[in-house]
Amino acid sequence: MRSNSFRFSLCAISLALVLAFAGPAQAQGEPSLSQGDRQSIFTVIQSQLEAFARDDGSEAFSYAAPTIRSKFQSPDIFMRMVKSGYPQVYRPQSYEFLGQKFAGDNILQAVHLVGPEGLSVVAIYEMERQSDGSWRVAGVHLVPVEDMTS
Repeated sequence: MRSNSFRFSLCAISLALVLAFAGPAQAQGEPSLSQGDRQSIFTVIQSQLEAFARDDGSEAFSYAAPTIRSKFQSPDIFMRMVKSGYPQVYRPQSYEFLGQKFAGDNILQAVHLVGPEGLSVVAIYEMERQSDGSWRVAGVHLVPVEDMTS
């Protein structure tokens, strides 16, 4: 069981993350991201979500960065991980793209997802540019939204 101070800390961190992405997509002094790159990032995430909806593990796995592909080795292992650990990503009822932030050479893309049982989360996608200029998903961190309202 979590202590109240631990729960408050988690809520504060979650709220800070979400608010960081709810504001303008570009902070003052931060490098800008081209409209083409923004669209490419949206397309990769949306295409992966659509592949999950069709249970197309091979296509979903193709949008993962090399480090993720190396870690999970096969589309089947990758899909088992997503199904068990990321139900909101695997079967969202709805999703909405929020802001983007730079994280070194990578981009963090926030996406509000409502999962299959109505659980609302913000997924922070770490997007990694590949040597050919394309973008791939290098990781996803889920921030529960209900923690911020209680």
